[in-house]
Amino acid sequence: MTRFFATPVHDACSALRDYFVPANAPFSCFVKAGESVRIVDLEGQQAVDTLFYKADDFSERYSSQDTLRVQGSAYVSTGTKLISSEGNVMLTVTADTCGRHDTSAGACSCEANTVRFGHQVKYLHACRENFVVEVSKHGMTKRDIVPNINFFMNVPVEPTGELAIVDGISGPGDYVELRAEMDVLLVISNCPQINNPCNGFNPTPIQVLVFGAED
Repeated sequence: MTRFFATPVHDACSALRDYFVPANAPFSCFVKAGESVRIVDLEGQQAVDTLFYKADDFSERYSSQDTLRVQGSAYVSTGTKLISSEGNVMLTVTADTCGRHDTSAGACSCEANTVRFGHQVKYLHACRENFVVEVSKHGMTKRDIVPNINFFMNVPVEPTGELAIVDGISGPGDYVELRAEMDVLLVISNCPQINNPCNGFNPTPIQVLVFGAED
């Protein structure tokens, strides 16, 4: 697998806000237009399920279908424009040291885990539940959760058209950085999945940095 390298757009020391997101945990913050957000995989092989909503109108939110259609690629990487449900550009990926981010496989849920792995895993926490907890802080419900981006998650498309979830390729310190083109609410589930290799069967923490708008 080809490794991607990028010159950092920002110095980490210049971040306006610096968040540590524990393994398995939900997280959210607002990012203003012109600001940049960097998501860092601190230990490597950690899937980061992510959603975006327009800050002043949560009914406009990230659209995986429109993002794939506009860019004509199955994956998200440097230069990708994240498109909203209203056809507007929400964010642009400006740097990426991993090179493989999925936006087709969606988020794990207790129900999906039960179907895929058996009733013995139904009690385990999942990304859908993390999203419900976090969006509820902003007045939203489960109905507001849409197909998401899985940063650092390796989901190759098989010749049959099927999706495969395999070992992640991100290493410790790999990151993806995005510039907000509108004011957005960022919502993350730092994936707790332990039944498939997306997290190397061992969920780990991440870092979220927010940088000021460039002059």
